[in-house]
Amino acid sequence: MVELLADSVIFGFFNPYCSIFGKNRSMSAEHILFLDIETAPLVYRFEDLSPRMQELFDAKTKFMQRDETTAADLYKKAGVYAEFGKVICISCGFLHTHQGETTLRIRSFYGDDEVEVLRNFAELLNQRFNREEHLLCAHNGKEFDFPYLCRRMTIHGIALPEILQLRNKKPWEVRHLDTMEMWKFGDHKHFTSLELLTELFGIPSPKDDIKGSEVGRVYWEEKDLEKIVRYCQKDVVALVQVYQRLCGLQVISHDMVKIVSAE
Repeated sequence: MVELLADSVIFGFFNPYCSIFGKNRSMSAEHILFLDIETAPLVYRFEDLSPRMQELFDAKTKFMQRDETTAADLYKKAGVYAEFGKVICISCGFLHTHQGETTLRIRSFYGDDEVEVLRNFAELLNQRFNREEHLLCAHNGKEFDFPYLCRRMTIHGIALPEILQLRNKKPWEVRHLDTMEMWKFGDHKHFTSLELLTELFGIPSPKDDIKGSEVGRVYWEEKDLEKIVRYCQKDVVALVQVYQRLCGLQVISHDMVKIVSAE
């Protein structure tokens, strides 16, 4: 079993996590659900938004509008905003060890019906990742993936699973890990992409087919959701490998990855 101590040097600056598990209690990487989400603009074109939503998107992006740039020009980036985008794929993976053999099992939830995607993912969290020792991990997850999921679930009236719930929780009670935060080593202003970390660590890049900035185009113009799902799954594999490097653990190889379900 892949394990690390909660008060080890790796978590030296994450001391609050120790209170979740109890001092000197070991935390297994098998308790972590690694995830990545892909998002797209709610509608294909800026003109497809209602007049009121066009006004609000213009106000939302005013700080980015320079010279001749308009809200319509910026709409291709609408997928990054939970108010103007939707979740089209959630890929998640967890490490499983059986008889000394560790595999990374990946499952994806995807489709045009965002409500169904979110409900199915919430059901997984409620049923399988609902105990105190469970954690969620994503790259830049605290700034993007986790709040995006919470906002879209709230918009659709889907009750937040406990592991996503922040209300009435102290910072050290929030069970979210972020590999970008781990890489910061206390630096509050440092941004590093997952792609850069994979290059630094000699890990195969997940961006060998499409890039994040192309997801909206692939979804709306190519209508190739399967390509987006494959891309999202590769991100999860890279996420786990980066996490393991940051924790000083042996990195899984691609032959240890198993797609257990796709829906």
